[in-house]
Amino acid sequence: MARFDSPNSVHVGIQIQPQGTSVAAMRDAWRAADEMGADSIWIWDHFYPLFGDPEATHFEAWTLLSVMADDTTNAKLGTLVTGNSYRNPELLADMARTVDHIADGRMYLAVGSGWFERDYVEYGYEFGTAPSRLRQLGDDLPRMRSRLDKLHPQAVGPIPIMIGGSGPKVTLKLTAQFADSWNTFGPPEHFAEKNQILDDWCEKLGRDPREIERTVAIGGDDVDGIERYVDAGAEHIIVMTGDPFDLSPLQSLIEQRYLLDEASMKQGPATGS
Repeated sequence: MARFDSPNSVHVGIQIQPQGTSVAAMRDAWRAADEMGADSIWIWDHFYPLFGDPEATHFEAWTLLSVMADDTTNAKLGTLVTGNSYRNPELLADMARTVDHIADGRMYLAVGSGWFERDYVEYGYEFGTAPSRLRQLGDDLPRMRSRLDKLHPQAVGPIPIMIGGSGPKVTLKLTAQFADSWNTFGPPEHFAEKNQILDDWCEKLGRDPREIERTVAIGGDDVDGIERYVDAGAEHIIVMTGDPFDLSPLQSLIEQRYLLDEASMKQGPATGS
């Protein structure tokens, strides 16, 4: 349930990292990405920088998403991804529904179990353990789906639930159970391995694996030859960038998307004998 209207053989996006920057710079970047033809635009959901200067400027994700929703017109939007335990799951579903209305139906609700201890300690959340955070994610995902179904008005369009992570025993099982979309990281070999494990979980649980969109986040130095990821099963490739926001890797992805689309059109639909 990715809700892309275009028939592109692969979709491409960008994550604009909200650290060491300003709101004005981020707004310029996501407006430009939208105008360039990005299929999706993302930020991350943390409260402090993840690398570099630990005291650099940083901004909260969902407030930014509401501004991004109003500033853009075409790209799908989301966090890559939201820390599940930062917010009550019913509230999170309502937040996603509300921003979806601002964005006229372009939202993802993307969640993961959380991992960055400083976020928890500084903001007074219980950090727990990796297993306890995964258990909480498993408990909260049905609550999000249930609340989305109850809200009035409903979202403009069905909001895809994305799960981020690659843990083979729990995260990918939860993805097969609950998700419409899944995100992990490169390189292609890592993506291919985890993608196969997700397919295996789908088979065990009776889920059609084609129902789950496969996305991968990559660095700007890894954008050449995206067919490596497409061949590994990726349908949606997202390049990550920080301030100063270099959009040339996104431009490369867009150009390669066009080339892959042209090749797919020339090949034509598969025919049986």
